[in-house]
Amino acid sequence: MLTILGFTMIATFLVLIMLKKMSPIAALVLIPALFCVFVGKGAKLGDYVIDGVTSLAPTAAMLMFAIVYFGVMIDVGLFDPIVRGILKFCKADPLRIVVGTAVLAAIVSLDGDGSTTFMITVSAMYPLYKRLKMSLVVMTGVAAMANGVMNTLPWGGPTARAATALKLDASDIFVPMIPALAVGLLGVLALSYVLGRRERKRLGVLTLDEVLEPETETVLVGAGAGASGDGAAALAKKAARTGGSGSGSGTGSGTDADLSEADDDFQGLDPHRATLRPKLYWFNALLTVTLLTAMIMEWLPIPVLFLLGAALALTVNFPHMPDQRARLGAHAENVLNVSGMVFAAAVFTGVLQGTGMVDHMSKWLVSNIPDGMGPHMALVTGVLSIPLTYFMSNDGFYFGVLPVLAEAGQAHGVSSLEIARASLVGQPLHMSSPLVPAVYVLVGMAKVEFGDHTRFVVKWAALTSLVVLGAGILFGII
Repeated sequence: MLTILGFTMIATFLVLIMLKKMSPIAALVLIPALFCVFVGKGAKLGDYVIDGVTSLAPTAAMLMFAIVYFGVMIDVGLFDPIVRGILKFCKADPLRIVVGTAVLAAIVSLDGDGSTTFMITVSAMYPLYKRLKMSLVVMTGVAAMANGVMNTLPWGGPTARAATALKLDASDIFVPMIPALAVGLLGVLALSYVLGRRERKRLGVLTLDEVLEPETETVLVGAGAGASGDGAAALAKKAARTGGSGSGSGTGSGTDADLSEADDDFQGLDPHRATLRPKLYWFNALLTVTLLTAMIMEWLPIPVLFLLGAALALTVNFPHMPDQRARLGAHAENVLNVSGMVFAAAVFTGVLQGTGMVDHMSKWLVSNIPDGMGPHMALVTGVLSIPLTYFMSNDGFYFGVLPVLAEAGQAHGVSSLEIARASLVGQPLHMSSPLVPAVYVLVGMAKVEFGDHTRFVVKWAALTSLVVLGAGILFGII
């Protein structure tokens, strides 16, 4: 019964948010609360929620201070050179913009933190998508898939969890998987090319001068006040009137006065913004490199590192209290949205784990694996990792399900290393799971409905996962 209720609860949640019948935060709270009563454990709902909140509190703290830290770094201009390089490559060609999104997300993912990747990627690419009236779900989908492939880095989480759960060395799991993961990343780039061609066909191609004034080439959005959807909408209407924002022919340009007025409507963070701190560029760069190094080396817990980093960044770059308050206020909306979503997700995960639904679901899945599939348990693990890491947290899958799969594999002569490598296959889809806090940073900053993102990304992310799995089998890794 718990197995059926568990799958039903997850399906109900996904259907309601994809049909936009409920907001994600309401669905994450109310649906598990209702099913907890159905299970007959309504009296323990408080305990389950507190347990869930306790387990996710460090994640919420990390995201809160990470948003503040990287928001400040965006404000002061640390990432402007990266954005400038991406913009020079992308020009105003939708195909290049989509491919550039994938490349930027993959590069920034090297730090191992999804929220960081999404903040920087959206801040860099959002202006071009809005000004060309490109599909924002293409941006969120491509960024999520690129980050999902890169999330398998040993310091990204899944590999470390698999190594811990099966008592293996993380490098023994990850290094042989590099060829398969490289193919997966190439698959994301190929998909980006296809999606970009589709957008180019729909919108046409403009020159960068027709879209951005020369002095606003490095606009950054999503970091603070001024990244308003209303302003973007006003710009889109104005561009449509002047013919400069992706009509089918893509040939109009509009006047300089119109573009200047549009820039005022858009209120982007331009290269002349008052928050820039060019004299502190190398200090901020060194601080960021030190912070990322400390994360990778695990010198301190990540929430503590971001807390210290945010405090130091604010103090050095904005020594006056009114300026600090202004920066905190500018990023407060993103902080509140993301932290609220994390704590709402804590209700969902708390009920799933507390009622025992996760355990029953995983045992049911494992018990229904045909005996004839025993010698192919690595393949089975890879296939199961795609839906399971989407429907449950990485902790639940790697510490709850993976050991059972590994034990079944060993009984048929399949090594734990093969099982561990196969378990990484589902990460491209996992990064768009409603149980991943970072995805709310992505859709929140991009102003995309979570249901729209889910409808778009699931099929492509699942395909990317299958590409990784196929490459792993072809190379004899899995």
